[in-house]
Amino acid sequence: MSETIMTEELMEAAILGGAVLGGGGGGSMKKGRLNGKEALSLGTLRLVDIDDVPPNATLITASAVGAPAATEAQVSPKDYVRTIELLSENGCPEAEGFIPNECGGSSITNGWVPAAQLNLPVVDALCNGRAHPTGTMGSMGLHKDPKYVSRQAAAGGNPSKGLHLELYAAGKLDIVAPLIRAAADRAGGLVAVARNPVEASYAKKYGAPGALRQAIALGQVMKRKMTEKSPQAAVEAAAEFLDGQVITRAPVAELELITRGGFDSGRIVVGDFETAFWNEFMTLEQRDERLGTFPDLVMTFDASSGLPVTTAELKKGQEVYLLLVPASRLILGEGMRCKDLLETIEPIIGKKILEYTNLQER
Repeated sequence: MSETIMTEELMEAAILGGAVLGGGGGGSMKKGRLNGKEALSLGTLRLVDIDDVPPNATLITASAVGAPAATEAQVSPKDYVRTIELLSENGCPEAEGFIPNECGGSSITNGWVPAAQLNLPVVDALCNGRAHPTGTMGSMGLHKDPKYVSRQAAAGGNPSKGLHLELYAAGKLDIVAPLIRAAADRAGGLVAVARNPVEASYAKKYGAPGALRQAIALGQVMKRKMTEKSPQAAVEAAAEFLDGQVITRAPVAELELITRGGFDSGRIVVGDFETAFWNEFMTLEQRDERLGTFPDLVMTFDASSGLPVTTAELKKGQEVYLLLVPASRLILGEGMRCKDLLETIEPIIGKKILEYTNLQER
């Protein structure tokens, strides 16, 4: 597919579709719109496919790390630009393109601001075609390479409250990633991150090529239904597009959310169904019967608007639709296939994950 010049209409579709594919995480559409509009105001924003860049081109992952529900959380578009500067100042290879770390209402726009400012492309080879809680899950299996040096830069926090910080770290990925998470916690809950320079050939093999265009197409389908018919039609269109199913429509009867260590975790009950989440929805059960398990996609939609609602945005008593999409229907990066990473979910939510998953590493 040829180069696509991003417009505000395409941006809105990407944010809407990305929010659905966030699976409860991936940040808010409001923050995504802020990033997207800032990028479009800076110049031409180009979206290209992975085959449109040389195999040895250096791509940098752009992300946001933290707990979306943290009340002190603040990241500005300038923070995303600053992370690229920090990498360059510390001798990292010059970026030739940017890849968002995941889908999500906000995270799908990660990398757009520096891409527009530096006149570099956003490459449709996301680290993951859904959202995930940890940075290592969005690192395309790089943690398995003992020789790979992870280089990461972070910036964020409210300067007026003395919370703004900047950080550069390099080392083994499983050592550096927790440092970035800790920085998010100290900055009030959230930081912008630029990390893990890789060649395009690696992102093509271990990333999620096509996930951004999938999000745009999903958002376009939903927008047409919202305009033509109703919120319910938009949710049903999302289910049909992703080959999933709408499980129920009911009020949120119970809601538990804890923000700690740069993460949100907890559980919600919708009708007869219960979900546990760790930023993103991790499980879906009905009377102790497991129906869905991460990286299956579980997502909530506001019943009155048809818009996706993240775990950080849900309110008790809010009437929602509950969507379930099997992992086999998603475009997933290597991080969703690593059993050691999926195993880290279990002690957080107190439920088994590995015994319900069967994705194979590439």
